Amino acid sequence: MTDNKQLKLIKAMDRISRAAGAEILAVYQQSQAIEVSLKSDDSPLTEADQRAHQLIVTELGRLTPDIPILSEESDSIDYQTRRQWQTYWLVDPLDGTKEFLSRNGEFTVNIALIESGVATIGVVHVPVSGLSYLGICGQGAWKKLAEGEALAISAAALNPDLKRVTVAASRNHKGEHLDALIKTLSTALGQVELIDMGSSLKICLAAEGKVDIYPRLAPTCEWDTAAAHAILKAAGGELVDTHFKPLRYNQKESLLNPHFYAIADPSYPWQALISQMP
Repeated sequence: MTDNKQLKLIKAMDRISRAAGAEILAVYQQSQAIEVSLKSDDSPLTEADQRAHQLIVTELGRLTPDIPILSEESDSIDYQTRRQWQTYWLVDPLDGTKEFLSRNGEFTVNIALIESGVATIGVVHVPVSGLSYLGICGQGAWKKLAEGEALAISAAALNPDLKRVTVAASRNHKGEHLDALIKTLSTALGQVELIDMGSSLKICLAAEGKVDIYPRLAPTCEWDTAAAHAILKAAGGELVDTHFKPLRYNQKESLLNPHFYAIADPSYPWQALISQMP
């Protein structure tokens, strides 16, 4: 795909994600209680999820009629069909429904383009703040302010001499593995600053140089990570499984991700360090 085509796509993705964010905010800001139903996996579903999904699917269909779309809120698409896709859209219309319901503002709209199993272009929009994170692998990553200004961002190199490391963690998914990792990092690198946050924003913080590592040692699905993965990779970081292989998409029947680490500095020997965990 040419650079010009990628730039045109990401501009359209930004526009679509912001329109979906407006649909979400229309529900978020209503005075009455938000109605919630449960999907088959017991995850919550709201009117905002459905409205954002419908808008994104409609607009992407107009933008690229020949590219299939896989959304969290789509009807199930079997792997025999999906495995034929070399290029497709991977969408989470509302990432962080629990954050949405708790009204803490830490939820996002995620749109990614997947090419041959790799997330190559991503947009993560934050409806409450109006911020967007954008990335094109090989071209760069940007943080777009609510006012429209786009600022180049890059993941930070880890400097062990500073004796400090910043770790992102999910508000809703912590446990013994995270505690063990923090202890290991503290011993090797010094002071550990822990940032609690919801949704794909944790990966975006690594992309803009505010987080060194985000360990996700609990279940996620491919639509949860793809857009932010593209942004992180475009910014110089990477999303790797526990064997430190970059995550790939649509490679198997299940859409569950393996446990992973979002790392800002892939040149640092994280694997050797993490192998020391008890």
